[in-house]
Amino acid sequence: MNIGDAAAASGVSAKMIRHYEAIGLFAAARSANGYRVYGDREVAVLRFIRHSRDLGFPLEDVRRLLGLWHDRRRASAEVKKLALAHVAALETKAHSLHAMAASLRHLAANCHGDARPDCPILDDLARKE
Repeated sequence: MNIGDAAAASGVSAKMIRHYEAIGLFAAARSANGYRVYGDREVAVLRFIRHSRDLGFPLEDVRRLLGLWHDRRRASAEVKKLALAHVAALETKAHSLHAMAASLRHLAANCHGDARPDCPILDDLARKE
């Protein structure tokens, strides 16, 4: 199949497929005339990448996960360790996002939101640290 078919089958855009190939995350076979050729194996790899990215794994972790997926002698403990490290990073990020939302909610509650130019939101953004 061609790149458009592979994109449709995997849910990864043709542009991202080319990007993943350019950074060495993914490689498609080439025909004699140089066109990329995709089969079920390539589509499975692209789906794996898409699912990993949907879970928020950074590209370097996706690269490691792909290596572990292809290594049938791997220890599942390595995969679990990588997944739990990602969970911890997500939880840290979620905590930071909640703190940002609370800060903005507080600023918005103190803004009159009327025709006056006074705005505590802008004042806070402009403050010196």
